[in-house]
Amino acid sequence: MNEYNILILSAGRRVELVQSFQRAARKINIKSNVVAGDCSDIAPAIYFADKNYKLPRISEPNYIDSIVDACNKENIGLIIPTIDTDLLLLSEQKQYIESRTDAIVLISNPEVVKICRDKINTQRFLEANDFKVPKMYTNAELEKGVIEFPLFIKPKSGSSSINTFKVNNEKELNTYMGITKDPIVQDFMEGEEFTVDIFLDFDSNIITIVPRLRIATRSGEISKGKIIKDRGIINDIKRLMRVLKPIGHITVQLMKTKKGIEYIEINPRFGGGAPMSIQSGADSCENLYRLLMGERLEYNENYRDNIIFLRFDYSICLDENMELIQW
Repeated sequence: MNEYNILILSAGRRVELVQSFQRAARKINIKSNVVAGDCSDIAPAIYFADKNYKLPRISEPNYIDSIVDACNKENIGLIIPTIDTDLLLLSEQKQYIESRTDAIVLISNPEVVKICRDKINTQRFLEANDFKVPKMYTNAELEKGVIEFPLFIKPKSGSSSINTFKVNNEKELNTYMGITKDPIVQDFMEGEEFTVDIFLDFDSNIITIVPRLRIATRSGEISKGKIIKDRGIINDIKRLMRVLKPIGHITVQLMKTKKGIEYIEINPRFGGGAPMSIQSGADSCENLYRLLMGERLEYNENYRDNIIFLRFDYSICLDENMELIQW
C-alpha cells in the first residue's frame, strides 16, 4: 500500500487540522502519517499528530533545508503551510524543496502570495478586477481631512486582527496611526461578515466553496460560525478565483453590506476555522489525499447547509518527561 504522509508546518495549535487529515485517511482507507512540524516542544498539535519534527524558526538560515531533511526522513508527500510569515518564503523556495524531495508544497505562486500578503496589493488587485472593497484613504486625504467617520485602521501586512481598530474621531485616528505599523485607513464597514473556505486543485480548478457567517470571533479567529450556501457569495468567489488562480485551501474574508459584497482580505492557506467547512462535508483534507492518489476532482456543493459550529478551548497535560498524560 502506498503511503501518503503529510507535514504540517508551524503546527502550533492546529489540532483540529491534524485530526482532520487523520480522519480523512481513515475514511478512504489509506496509510498516512500526519507529521506536525514546529520550533516548539510544547506546541499542542505535536501531541496529537502521528509523528512530530522539530524545525528551526522561520527566520533561521537552515529553515528550508530542515524542511527538506524532514521530508526525506519522514517520506513526506505534501507540505502544508499554516502561517502568513511562511508563505512567500515557501512559494519562492517551492521548486528548491520539490526538486530535493518527493513532496509537493501546497502554496500558490509568488505573484499570488504577494497579492494576498500585502493588503494594499490586495485592494488594488480587487479594484482592478471590479470587485467591491471599502474606500482606502491616501495620506493626502487624511491630512486634508477629506474623510468621514467611522473609519477602520489595520496594518499593511497584519494577521489575527492584531492592531486593527475602529476609529470614531480625529483623536482616535491620530492615536491609532501612531501605534500601527504601515497603517491602512479605510471606511468602516457594517453588515454580515463571512469567511469563505475555497479548495482548488493543483491546476487552480475550483472544487468547493463554503461561506461561513462569522457569528463571533476571538483574536481575529472565528469562535462561532454558521455554514450558509449564499448563492451571491459563491458566484462572486468563483469569479475571484478564476482571475486570482491560487491553489489548495484558500480563505477569503468579506462583508455583505448595503453596497453588496465587499472584500476584506485573502489568505492563501488553511485558516484557523477551516475545520468547520471540512466537517460540513467540504473536506479539503480528503481532497488533497485524492489528488495525491492521482484522482481528478470535480466542482461540488456536497456539504451541509445551515449548521452552526461552536469552538472552545481544550487543555492537555504533560508530565516531567514531556509525555502526554492520559486522564
